[in-house]
Amino acid sequence: MPLTILIAEDDEGTRLSLCDYLELEGYSVLMASHGEMALQQVFTHQPQLIITDVGMPGLDGYTLVQKVRQLPAFRLLPVIFLTAHNQTQDRIRGYQMGGDLYLPKPFELTEIGAIVRNLLERSQLIQSAWIQQVALSTAQQRAMQTEDSSAEVAPWSPTPSELMADFTAREQDVLALLSDGLSNSQIGDRLFLSPRTVEKYVSSLLRKTETSNRSELLRFAISHHLVP
Repeated sequence: MPLTILIAEDDEGTRLSLCDYLELEGYSVLMASHGEMALQQVFTHQPQLIITDVGMPGLDGYTLVQKVRQLPAFRLLPVIFLTAHNQTQDRIRGYQMGGDLYLPKPFELTEIGAIVRNLLERSQLIQSAWIQQVALSTAQQRAMQTEDSSAEVAPWSPTPSELMADFTAREQDVLALLSDGLSNSQIGDRLFLSPRTVEKYVSSLLRKTETSNRSELLRFAISHHLVP
């Protein structure tokens, strides 16, 4: 089945041109002329990516994405913001609301097509890795439960809250964003930190969890229920 993209745009010309182009690229496209309709489309059809204009009447693009991001099922949903305003503060707000990319108008359809492909490929890879890790973690837990059932006293293991107590608040923020598949630069944009500072927090997390790379760190976090 083709991947589904939701376009939330109040300008009919922009909305239709995006729809026509993306359908020719092989995607299934949903359209919404305002934020409330787009939010309902997200709940009903669960698209794989959202392209939304920032300045829509009623529920604007920022608020739409903020509401979508509050739902755990859509935390990794890629989002592209479209806007005629390209000031630094506007872009910062877009990233704070959970956008993956902020694209000023006017834009080239070929450029947005390349961005869509890149975001969807990354999202699919992250989703596949997540599913595999959850399946592995579930199998390991079942095996441990089977072993524990034959023992008189179950071995002690730290609870998630005990593990998290060893992390600073900023380390917890970085770990949560790492679980969303963000790069150091993207994490820095969200937390207003430099990529080098983010790397220091990552190094500290690796040391505290006795892991050697980000993949091991994420497996550790998932298996110990440190991230949802």
